[in-house]
Amino acid sequence: MSAYDEVEIEDMEWNAELKAYTYPCPCGDLFQITLEDLRLGEEIARCLSCSLFLTVVYNAEDFADAKEPPHKPGPSPVAVA
Repeated sequence: MSAYDEVEIEDMEWNAELKAYTYPCPCGDLFQITLEDLRLGEEIARCLSCSLFLTVVYNAEDFADAKEPPHKPGPSPVAVA
């Protein structure tokens, strides 16, 4: 069985309530992968409502000892004249 898609971790959203990175699934629910899964080297995010899953591309070293998700750099301010 092959993955529905391959997604960079940067394209996923951190959901503090679920304590997981999420990504929209075509069924209307969310693909999810937890911080613990990432620490263990897991790279499959699953949708809990259907059979689809995707491969998450990330640098395992960024999550090896993480207790919280690595912070994404915020958008750069734009000067308006």
